[in-house]
Amino acid sequence: MSADQSGFPDAGGAPFAAVDLGASSGRVMLGRVAAGGGVELVEAHRFPNRPVRVAGTLHWDVLALYRGVLDGLREAGRRAGGRLAGVGIDSWAVDFGLLDASGALLGNPVHYRDGRTAGVAERVGRLLPPEEMYRATGLRALPFNTVYQLAALEGSPQLAAARRLLLMPDLVSSWLTGVAGTELTNASTTGLIDPRTGGWAREVAEAVGVDLGLFAPLRRPGEPAGELLPEVLAECGLTGPVPVTAVGSHDTASAVVGVPATRDGFAYVATGTWSLAGLELPAPVVSEAARRADFTNELGVDGTVRFLRNIMGLWLLQECLREWAGGGEEPALGPLLEEAAALPGPGPVVDAGDEEFLAPGGMPARIAAACRRSGQPEPAGRAAMVRCVLDSLALAHREAVAEAARLAGAEVRVVHVVGGGARNALLCQLTADACGLPVVAGPTEAASLGNVLVQARAAGRVRGGLSRLRSCVAASQTLGRFTPRGDAAVWEAAARRIAEDGRG
Repeated sequence: MSADQSGFPDAGGAPFAAVDLGASSGRVMLGRVAAGGGVELVEAHRFPNRPVRVAGTLHWDVLALYRGVLDGLREAGRRAGGRLAGVGIDSWAVDFGLLDASGALLGNPVHYRDGRTAGVAERVGRLLPPEEMYRATGLRALPFNTVYQLAALEGSPQLAAARRLLLMPDLVSSWLTGVAGTELTNASTTGLIDPRTGGWAREVAEAVGVDLGLFAPLRRPGEPAGELLPEVLAECGLTGPVPVTAVGSHDTASAVVGVPATRDGFAYVATGTWSLAGLELPAPVVSEAARRADFTNELGVDGTVRFLRNIMGLWLLQECLREWAGGGEEPALGPLLEEAAALPGPGPVVDAGDEEFLAPGGMPARIAAACRRSGQPEPAGRAAMVRCVLDSLALAHREAVAEAARLAGAEVRVVHVVGGGARNALLCQLTADACGLPVVAGPTEAASLGNVLVQARAAGRVRGGLSRLRSCVAASQTLGRFTPRGDAAVWEAAARRIAEDGRG
């Protein structure tokens, strides 16, 4: 069968464009649901996402990101003959842009790793006790949650001038369409949504002093989010109309749609810069035990709840590589992974969910210090440091999956690792070993696949619930499979070593 310039077979109609913005790079993918039920994906354009520190504050370079989106849509249009069936946008969570009464952006959005929220959660906790906030929102009190970022802005000229707040994917969507909205899966990470009702937690906003009038109306995955503006169509060489559909705009929400599960009883680890490990549930778990165990309840597609724990993820490894590069070329990861795989393990480990690893800079030294505090030897050399990071992530995945199952009263039979970390065979194997469960690895572009499938369903090209969407992924993606090896006791011993950290 011949193929058009998009790389797809000629049949099947115009493709969908998935804009997927990650913390280190963005991409525009072309996707199409095939006649046989699978979903096909082709990369149109990939571009870096480089934060910028200005006057001591770490910002997102949002205009460079938007330029990357436009360049990607232009390339997508070129490949698809000028016609797209639709566009969907997903990105990381919690961060936002503030706009004035004219719709102008009031400064570059601040990066969630910036230090402006230090101590803010404690201050907010004096206004609304953490137990009450968790019962109302089901959200773990992470220092970068939107509610704390807004509290940090209290009394600032920027907040005083703001008339609209748009989360990152909604900001990009509004620039493309001229229509403002607040997509629910991303809104559920703000600390201002009631996960039981899917509406605003007004008592939290009132207690903390957040003006909910700043937010545009809520919209859910699958609902229309406008059409590309005429000037966007012209700049990107597209023939209109091109609808924009609200997808699971939190990239993890889209990634969980892209989990190729063929039956119930699965846990997921959406891994890249972060690892988000947990379960998909029909209702939130807002017990005090869940709060104390650092679990969060985020809303997913089709009324589901992502009951998960935030883990630092491959950020730990990325920061080590950046440090070792010293401003030059990063060391090759492949040889380091081979050396790390040959080392006995688990060796020294750290708590990969600890907020001490949130900020950039000095990561190898911070990991070494954490090992010393818990009475473990420092990793001896770069390969040993890589193995420490991956053992620590695997252990964190194990603890999150087991604790989520216990708190939710669920049984887990298989762990699906999706996202960029699915390429790391050593991490996947160690996760299988640590969890004592089979691991299915892939797809790496789960967020884009979930994005495309929600669009395709909204357009009537695929019908059914999440199980039907996931069957499309399972039918068309090459997946890795890892069987657990070894003894669970060595991982239990590793967990005890972390518990011996002198800070408790």
